[in-house]
Amino acid sequence: MKFFGTMEARNNELYIGGVGVGSLREKFGTPLYIIDEESFKEKVQIFIDNFKSDKFETRVIYASKAFTNLYMVNLVAELGLYLDVVSGGELYTALKGGMASERIYYHGNNKLYDELEFAISDAVGTIVVDNEYEYRLISKIANRDQVRISILLRVNPGIEAKTHKYIQTAKHDSKFGMSIFNEKTKELIEKMNADKCIDFRGIHCHIGSQIFDEKFFFAAAQAMIQFAYDIETKLNLDIKEINLGGGFGVYYTEKDEPFNLPEFLQKYIRLIEEKLSALAFNVEIISIEPGRSLINNAGSTIYTIGGIKETITGLQYLFVDGGMTDNPRHALYQAAYEAGIANKINDELVQEYTVSGKLCETGDILIKNVMLPEASPGDILVIPSTGSYNYSMSSNYNGMKKPAVVFVKNGECQLAVKRESYDDLIRNDVARK
Repeated sequence: MKFFGTMEARNNELYIGGVGVGSLREKFGTPLYIIDEESFKEKVQIFIDNFKSDKFETRVIYASKAFTNLYMVNLVAELGLYLDVVSGGELYTALKGGMASERIYYHGNNKLYDELEFAISDAVGTIVVDNEYEYRLISKIANRDQVRISILLRVNPGIEAKTHKYIQTAKHDSKFGMSIFNEKTKELIEKMNADKCIDFRGIHCHIGSQIFDEKFFFAAAQAMIQFAYDIETKLNLDIKEINLGGGFGVYYTEKDEPFNLPEFLQKYIRLIEEKLSALAFNVEIISIEPGRSLINNAGSTIYTIGGIKETITGLQYLFVDGGMTDNPRHALYQAAYEAGIANKINDELVQEYTVSGKLCETGDILIKNVMLPEASPGDILVIPSTGSYNYSMSSNYNGMKKPAVVFVKNGECQLAVKRESYDDLIRNDVARK
């Protein structure tokens, strides 16, 4: 199991942020999401230090769908990031967590009327429009309230990045955005630019997630800059911002080969600068939206091991007290992970296990075929690299209580999300009369 951030072994026990996972289990129970705050801060600084230019303003926008709660929003704001949200619920969390509304980008392919009213009434900085219907809703509200709304249009550059098909988002048949090859896209831009209540500032794209080949990001950047230049010159308007999205791949297992981030980000900036220079094209802001690549390796999940069972075929199952309700990614994407036994972190790897949860589903698998020390009931299983799309995608299937979230740093821990209770499971139920 690869160590990240402040992870270290002390007396054969895993410590994160200077805190032993055994003490975390004793205090908060399991399953438990653990966030290494210093690790997250270090990754943020890498992006800020290396995605910068003296030719235009750069913005690093944290994609909150990866992982968000009040504690996280407050931390993101403190670190000087912008924040993107994709629903009224994420927007509500962002505002309650202390993020300045003008630093929020609001995404989504089917924003509801009441969500748009919420965003506009709270003066969200930028709304990223997905389609013409959405524009008409925004224009209706803005004209009614006599306010001016800053917007970007999400466009699709037709880049089919190599990743899982469910997280490709810029193919020609993607549900997101409008194709740069469709004349209707230019017609919509003209409409928005002519609307007195709309401040059309530029374009946005996102080509997918968990991408390891830099050529896809470079191709998208060049296509977006070229498209922005073409519409600025042909439609006689002013493009102020190009948002290139995120999707930078992260490490889950040794099969993954993430970028050297400082090298990649500097190369990315140079390519953008060169393309703009070649066109003699100026923009005020170039933005990116990392989420997974900021938070994923700062997060770990711990479980208590229960039963261990060998099938007639010889398959060794190791059961834990969570499952696909706290991490659905294997069930959804066949995602792979590493693991360790946190209270035997230095022991020899002697047995191959399939880690399964306690849900009544054959597909309730967390990891297939992972080598571990000899496991016993009561041991602590740790799965690293679970900071993104675990907590945010968790559910109450089978009446499971969602785990707690704790941040650790400098030998201290702080609860960020309380573990749900049984009462929480039925708090919105209405009894039959």
